[in-house]
Amino acid sequence: MRFVFSFVLVFVVAFGYSQKTTVQLKEDKKISASDRVIDTTKLKKNQSSGNVWKNPNKITDYKIYGIYNDTTYVDTSLTIYKDYKFNFLRKDDFELMPFSNTGQTYTSLAKDTQVSLFPQMGQRAKYFSFYEADDVKYYHVPTPVTELAFKTTMQQGQLLDASLALNTSKQLSLFIAYRGLRSLGKYRNIRVSTGNFRISSNYHSKNGRYDLKIHFAGQDIANQENVGILYNDYFTSGEEEFNDRDRLEVIVDDAENILVAKRYFMRNEYNIIQQKDSVGYNVLSVGHQYNYETKRYYFYQDAAAEYFGDSYLSNRLNELRKLRTMNNEVFATWSNSLLGDIGFKVINYNYDYLYTSVTNVNGVTIPPALSGNETAVGASYGKTLGGFNLKGGVTTTLVGDLGGTTINAQASYKFNENNNIQAAVTLNSRMPNFNFLMYQSDYVNYNWYNINNLEKQQTRTLNAQVNLKKIANIDFAYSIIDKYTYFKETDLSDSLVSVVEPDQYNGTINYLKLKLQREFRVGKFGLENTIMYQKVMQDDPIYNVPELVTRNTLYFATPMFKRALDMQIGVTFKYFTKYYADKYNPLLSEFTVQDTQEIGEFPLFDVFLDFKIRQTRFYFKAEHLNSAWTGYNYYSAPNNPYRDFTFRFGLVWNFFS
Repeated sequence: MRFVFSFVLVFVVAFGYSQKTTVQLKEDKKISASDRVIDTTKLKKNQSSGNVWKNPNKITDYKIYGIYNDTTYVDTSLTIYKDYKFNFLRKDDFELMPFSNTGQTYTSLAKDTQVSLFPQMGQRAKYFSFYEADDVKYYHVPTPVTELAFKTTMQQGQLLDASLALNTSKQLSLFIAYRGLRSLGKYRNIRVSTGNFRISSNYHSKNGRYDLKIHFAGQDIANQENVGILYNDYFTSGEEEFNDRDRLEVIVDDAENILVAKRYFMRNEYNIIQQKDSVGYNVLSVGHQYNYETKRYYFYQDAAAEYFGDSYLSNRLNELRKLRTMNNEVFATWSNSLLGDIGFKVINYNYDYLYTSVTNVNGVTIPPALSGNETAVGASYGKTLGGFNLKGGVTTTLVGDLGGTTINAQASYKFNENNNIQAAVTLNSRMPNFNFLMYQSDYVNYNWYNINNLEKQQTRTLNAQVNLKKIANIDFAYSIIDKYTYFKETDLSDSLVSVVEPDQYNGTINYLKLKLQREFRVGKFGLENTIMYQKVMQDDPIYNVPELVTRNTLYFATPMFKRALDMQIGVTFKYFTKYYADKYNPLLSEFTVQDTQEIGEFPLFDVFLDFKIRQTRFYFKAEHLNSAWTGYNYYSAPNNPYRDFTFRFGLVWNFFS
């Protein structure tokens, strides 16, 4: 939160200046002369015609880029999909189940088969709200653009996500953003305080030969942790005295974990040969990508808790683990209209996974650090043939013990703007994350050294997507996983003690996921449906997901007051079948496999009212409206109830200077 004061000052200035500007942006990608950005700051009064000011800027001039120049546009439209994305993550959370407080972790209702070349730090429960290098955006805008997003939280706090993008010239753009959250929550000891600061810049030369992208991200994600409620019967009873959730006793009331991260990123590319004309193109480019990142994970506790087992310390626990990584990638790409795109790269990955001391447990010495240097090489190919687009690549580690191999191939065909199909095959071999390989803790049973005991996890995945606007959007994935690595609870006679250890499954897991999405419109009424079916074939209950997840929204949308206001009002229903969901462990900040408590089979109804005035979208929502009359059996994870009925509101406001 240390950036808040200076950042708010920037936006106060931007806000005051932007009030002079009125912008009308339409969702339709076909821009006509009447769909121009209205900029009253640059025109004289006699240039107007009625109430419409003429300006050469249009919606497609306000561009947003990713690392690899994939392009989207600033969008101020109001749709049902904007309602789905108006949450803490600012993205559709259909496959996630939030915990009771805003900013806590999420239960994954579907599995994400990780594809990476090198192991990550771990603490995966912290990364739902974490901005990776691919998540930071770069802008190219004809006039400065400011966005303010605000939403109420559960109790005693607010959520603010603010950003400013501008171009100092056609060649250089700047972007600065900060997302800050504080929320006390309804239960004991679950306060959340997070901050995600991002600043990026994109430069390209006038002749188009050189492109530079740089960014810095500073992030801190702090959570008080209570593990969950101690007596589930009190919650499920529905007795009035326990409707004040602060009265429910929790398992731990003095723990806190914090993830602090900083990243310095740069990617630059230069076209040595740049020949483009009406006949074809021939481009030879070289580039370099640099990514230096530091992460610190803290766990604090006033006194050792019986829940985690025996401890070396009885009073103040103060644990720290660190990861420093430096990734250098040198690449070259030859793009030819006849041969296609051919690429080569060399990657050097340096890592230091650090603790504060040497530990000896049961005769096993756990060193204070894992350090190393990995070298990998890769090649890729792509070609467009008519409506077909073909891509493929392979990257493998040549030097080092922890690196892996990734092979992928993809084919797609675009029928037209609204209909396309694509399929991809991915093979990935990688070592488990660092916290599986080595861990030190003040709790006796949370110490291990598995550098020689765990093998590389093997994942083979077939993906297919079919997008047919008048029929349905279909996502299909089938994965075969060997040597799956996970955390499991050891069997103890005392059910109030949770001792966790890493394990590797020797069997083969087959995982099928099929998701269908279809929206029906009749006049001003709409019915949006998303249904996901999952099936896991395994000998032991290790890889657990609900068989069915569905979300259905019935809504009414209409313009009002001579189209000065757009409104949509409706109800959203969400449901997933009962299953043995993974249990959250705040000491590790990971989810562990369990087979004692099922969750699911409870309905969720949210009623919403959204409307838009110019570039401002307002959102009002009654969340979990049915909580008081459909039974108190709603859980986000074992021992962690989902949120009760609550009313929340917020807005997203864009200014175009």
